[in-house]
Formats: sequence, structure tokens, C-alpha cells
Amino acid sequence: MQFRPLPLIFLASVLFAAPAPAPRVVYIPFTAAKPVVEVFKDSLPPDLKGKPEAVIAAEWPEWVRQQDQSVRARLEQGDEDSLVNLLLYGTSFTKQPRVTDQLLADAENESKIKEQDSPKMKALPVIFQTRVQDLITALSAPGNNERLQYMRHMLQNKGYDLSTAAGKSAVAQLLVTDLQRMRQEFTNYHKQLEAARQLDADAQFQARSQLFHNRGLALDTSLSPDYALEQALKALLDQKLFSPGSVRRVAIIGPGLDFVDKREGYDFYPQQTIQPFAVMDSLLRLGLSTKTNLHLTTLDISSRVLNHLRDARVKAQRGVPYTIQLPLNKKIPWKDGTIAYWRSFGDHIGKPVPPVRVPPEVGGGVDVRAVRLPASMVLRITPVDLNAVWQREQLPADQRYDLIIATNVLVYYDQFEQALAEDNIQEMLRPGGVFLCNNALPDVATLSIHPAGVTTTVYSDRPDDGDQIVWYIRK
Repeated sequence: MQFRPLPLIFLASVLFAAPAPAPRVVYIPFTAAKPVVEVFKDSLPPDLKGKPEAVIAAEWPEWVRQQDQSVRARLEQGDEDSLVNLLLYGTSFTKQPRVTDQLLADAENESKIKEQDSPKMKALPVIFQTRVQDLITALSAPGNNERLQYMRHMLQNKGYDLSTAAGKSAVAQLLVTDLQRMRQEFTNYHKQLEAARQLDADAQFQARSQLFHNRGLALDTSLSPDYALEQALKALLDQKLFSPGSVRRVAIIGPGLDFVDKREGYDFYPQQTIQPFAVMDSLLRLGLSTKTNLHLTTLDISSRVLNHLRDARVKAQRGVPYTIQLPLNKKIPWKDGTIAYWRSFGDHIGKPVPPVRVPPEVGGGVDVRAVRLPASMVLRITPVDLNAVWQREQLPADQRYDLIIATNVLVYYDQFEQALAEDNIQEMLRPGGVFLCNNALPDVATLSIHPAGVTTTVYSDRPDDGDQIVWYIRK
């Protein structure tokens, strides 16, 4: 085979986009955490509460390492949640209808009209049981399906043997048990939200902002928060908190992986990450960055996310592009702005290409766009293993970030942990840098990062379907 040299333009983009030297990730030292510990002295975790400062300082390094390990262990429950979402909504392993809220509502309404179990209601157990068996069969021989490959590996690590009848039966029981657990969790979340509705708007936002602090860490992601981020960035530009071309270094905490989103997501296209590319697209569209100066770092603790991005970089170094599929459920009453964002996504970083076919099992009503991103854009992303609550990058002043983003991440932590994350984030931000988050975080007076504004974006006419993006600025 004759060797064909890569185009000079591509080589130049690769060289320019080469990552900086490996970052130095360290645990938050007690000297940095001390102001937060003092503010929360009456509500510290049991391991620390009531202890003298000198004792806490001595125990801090080992205690922080243990907390980091504990957080990372929560990824395992998040994986099981993703497996349940795959069971309910996946179409790659079964011909059965998806078990959506609409299917459940239709069956219930039909039964009310007939005053007895309707055919749809009677069919539900069969649909569910068949889905369970189809998923187990697919997990036993996953082929090239990367979602099934990962879940088979996860189950094997937990001791489930899918080559035996007993092992398959145990997985079936796990699926049912996890589904029951998740339904109970979401029932409790809805009760908490209903209780919060009796409070004022700020108190409601506070309650929502730590709703999942005891839940497994989920990686699911969708396009909607990226639309809210673009609206926030536009507002920051309008208010001159950012100037054109001023955003060069960006970090995203927990960029997510589109496995099967908990809001009735899909699995008829390959796994993908969306937010890193969405943020770059918005920054270029708004003129806040240029293609010659923009570099983005993803900070995550999930090997799934980190390996996905590393693999994308390896492929990009060979010139392989990255394609994102953008499904849109047309049955949802989206706002015009949401649809416009979906239509424009990627127009500053890639080119539209024909999307994958929507399988009939999805049930219709889904439109899909696809955008192919050049390898040069992928190489602008550097994945870093970092737990933003308990760790930080040690950065020279001239390498600190202009912008840090975390959406649907800090909701998994309590206020003490959120304040420690703010401490780490401020250390990684340049003075005047901005942190965007869709959570109301504690405003700790002794820190140098404080809220400076908020942008509210509504996605659809569905109840509570929107985001508040708070702007935190390092003074």
C-alpha cells in the first residue's frame, strides 16, 4: 500500500491542538478547605463533626482519599441505573415497544374508560418480561454493540455469569429489583419537589440543587442543557463579562455520555458525548473564541467517559472524524428556541451528514440530525481524571481556565461537598473567570467565587422543563 502524506493543514491543526503536559491533579489540602470547614462546622459529616481543628487537619489527607473512593464507587449504581434505562427504552436488542410514560398512560387511560384491564394494560407484563429476556439474551452475546459489551463486562465484574441459567435468572432478578428501587427513588424525589413548591423560588432552587446527593452517579446526557449554556454565554457577552475572543481555555466537569438518557433516551446510534462539542460550537458562534485559540479540558471520574474521549482522540490522530446524532422527539411541545438550537447545532464546528435510520420499534415521532466534526476539533479536547469535589488541577497562573462548566453534576452532592467543589473550581479559574452551573450552590463569603447573575431557559411546554444557569465569577 502506498503511503499518502496527510495534508499540511491537518498536520498543523494536530500540532496546534496537541495537549499541554500532563496536568498535576492533587487532593484539596486542608489549608484550602479550612474556610469551608469553618462555615459548615455545625453540619460537618459525622467523621469530622465535633473534632478539634488540629485533629481534622491531621486526618484530612486520608479522609479525603476515602471520600474520593466513595464517590467513585457511586458510579457502579449509576451503571445499574443505565442498564435499567436500556431495558425500558432500548431498541437495539428487541422488537418490543419501549416502556415509556406515554405507553403506561395510554394503558391506564384505556383501562379507566373500559372500567377493567384493557388489552394494552394486559400486554404490559408480557412486553416487560419479553424485554428482560431479550436483553439477557443480547448481553450473553453482545457482538459489536458497545453498550451491551460494557454492561456485560459490568455484570461479570459483579459476579454474574451469563453463560449459565442460574446467572441469567440472577440478572433478571437484578433488573426487576433495580427498577423497583429506581421507581421508589423517583417517587421520593417527586415528594421532595412537591414539598419544595411550598417554598419561595430561591428555596425551591436550593432544594432541587442537591436532590440526588444520595443517588448513584449517572452519566446520561442530552442536548437541552447545552442550549441553556449558549443562552448564558450570550448574556455574559451582552453584559461585557466576557469580551469577543477572550475565552481560550475551557473546562467541563462531567461532560456525560449519551448511553440511554433517563428521560426516555435512545440506543439506535453509537454512544457519544455532546457537551464538549456543543460548548465549542456556542463559543465560536458567539465570537467568544476562535478556532486558533480554543482548547477544552474535560474533568471526569468515569472510566467510560474518559476512555470514550481518549479513543476519539486516538482516532482523530489518524484523521478520523467524530459524528454526533441528534434525535428530537417531535411529540414534545418544544419551544421555538429549542428547535432552532437543535437545527443550528454544529454549524460552526462541523458539517451536516445523513443521520442513522430510526428503527420502527422507537414508535415514530422522532426526527434526527447528524453532524460530522473534523478530527481537528476532537484534538482540541483533553480528558483528565479528576474528582472536582475532592481534587483540583495545580495550574500556573497563565494556564488557569477562563470558563468552567458543570451541568447536572453537583446536584449529586450536599452543600458541604458543593462548597468544597467551589473551592477547587476557584483555584482553577483565572481572576475574572466564570463558572456556569445549573445548581444553586452555597455562597461562602470566605471564598473568592460568588454568584453574579442567572439565565433562565425553558425548553418546552412540559412542567418544569428548563434550566437556570447561575454565573459564578472569581473576583
